[in-house]
Amino acid sequence: MSSTLTIVARIEAKIGKLDLVKSEVLKLIEPTQKEEGCIQYDLHQDNEKPEVFIFFENWENQELWQTHMKSTHLKSFIEATEGSLAELTVNQMSKIG
Repeated sequence: MSSTLTIVARIEAKIGKLDLVKSEVLKLIEPTQKEEGCIQYDLHQDNEKPEVFIFFENWENQELWQTHMKSTHLKSFIEATEGSLAELTVNQMSKIG
């Protein structure tokens, strides 16, 4: 059984905060892709509801993802978007088929 961890993170910007949130999520891509254990880190924006962003991530294991969650660039994102997010949901998933 693989220990690979898949993360689906849904981020929704508040009304009027789309540009700020978009610029901040884009800043996460490059440093995260360079992190140990990062297999895939893709950002998507909803075609019908542009304030919704989805990160689709694959990590070698839970421990390396936890290291990512404590990273400086993720902490900077949280600080920069404080009060600007309508929703932030993170699902940890395992492949079953």
